Amino acid sequence: MQSKLPNTGTTIFTVMSALATEHKAVNLSQGFPDFSISDELKNFVKEALDQNQVQYAPMPGRLDLRQEISKLITTKHNYTPNPETEITITAGATQAIFTAIASLVTAGDEVILFDPAYDCYDPSVLVFGGKPIHLKLKFPDFSIDWEELDKKINPNTKLIIFNNPHNPAGSVWKPEDLIQLEAVLQKHKNLYVISDEVYEYIQFEGHHQSVLKNELIRSRSFVMYSFGKTLHVTGWKLGYCIAPPALSAEFRKVHQFNVFCVNNTMQYAVYKYLESKPDLIGISKFYQQKRDLFLNAISASGFKPLKCNGTYFCLLDYSGISQINDVDFAKKLTIDFGIASIPVSVFYQDQTDNKVLRFCFAKKDETLLNAAEKLCKI
Repeated sequence: MQSKLPNTGTTIFTVMSALATEHKAVNLSQGFPDFSISDELKNFVKEALDQNQVQYAPMPGRLDLRQEISKLITTKHNYTPNPETEITITAGATQAIFTAIASLVTAGDEVILFDPAYDCYDPSVLVFGGKPIHLKLKFPDFSIDWEELDKKINPNTKLIIFNNPHNPAGSVWKPEDLIQLEAVLQKHKNLYVISDEVYEYIQFEGHHQSVLKNELIRSRSFVMYSFGKTLHVTGWKLGYCIAPPALSAEFRKVHQFNVFCVNNTMQYAVYKYLESKPDLIGISKFYQQKRDLFLNAISASGFKPLKCNGTYFCLLDYSGISQINDVDFAKKLTIDFGIASIPVSVFYQDQTDNKVLRFCFAKKDETLLNAAEKLCKI
C-alpha cells in the first residue's frame, strides 16, 4: 500500500509527553489546562444527562447553540452570521480545518501556509492531493511578509491558511493585516481563506482582528473556533466553523460523511453556559495573569521571552544558555531538569532552528511556579 503521508511519524507532542511522564517532569509541552473547569458548566452537563440529551444532534449542530454563537459574533465583530446557513458545529477545530480543506482542495491545488505552522495544516492538504507552499513569518515578531505572499500566488493557488492569534508564536494581527488581506483577495478573485481563530478570546494586546470584520474577506473564508480553548475543555473536541452559505453548504457535504454530528450532551451544556454567560472577555485577563506570573518568575533565568500577545503559549529563546539544536535541548530539559517543552523547529517545513522553545502557561499557578524554579536553575 502506498502511503498518502509517507513522511509522517510520531508527533513531537507524543514524544515530549512520553518523556515527561517517564522522567516525572513538569509538562508544559502540550496545550491543555491542568485546572478545574467552571462548576456551572459541569452542572449543565449533568442537566443535559438528566434531560436525556444523549442522542444524535442535528448534522449542522444544535440550533440553540448556533443561535448563541451568532449572538457572540454579533457582539464581538459587529456581524451576525445566520445560524441556519453559516454556522456548523464540529468535533473540534482540527476536524473543521480538515473538512474545509476537503471541501476545497483538489489534486494540484496549491495551498499557502505560514511557518511556524500548526501541525495539522500540511498533512491535511497532502491527503487531498494539494501542494503545500510554506512561507516563513518574519522572525522574531512572526508577522506576515505581504509582498512575499503576493509574489507566491499564481493560477494554481486555491487557498491560504492563516492562524490568529498564532500558535506557536503568540503573535496577533493588527488592523493593517486585514487591509493587506483584502487587497490580496481583490487582486486574486479565485482565492479562498481558512482563518484559524481558536484563541480569539486569549489576546493580550489590541482587539482580535477576525477576518469576519471585513465583508469581502468573510465572503471567501472559512473561520474556525474552539470551545475547547475558550472554556478549558480540550477533551470535549467541540468547535465550530463560520462560512457564507455557499461555502457552508460545501463544508456540510463533507462534514455529514465525516462525523455527521458531534456530541449532543456537550453541545447542550455549552449552549446553556453561553446563554447564562454571554461575556467571555474575562478569559483573556485570566490567561494574561498566568503569562505574567510565569514570565516574572523566570526573569532571573538565562531564558529570553519573545513577545507573547495571544494564545496560552510563550516562546523562550535559550541561545544565551546553549547552542545545541532545539529538539535535543528540549529533551535535555525534560530528562535532566524535569521540565517539558516543545522545540519550535518542528513547526517549520525545513526545521528552522532559532533556538526557541514553546511553553504552555495554561496551568495552575503552582505548576507554573514549579516549572519556573526549574528553569532558573539551568
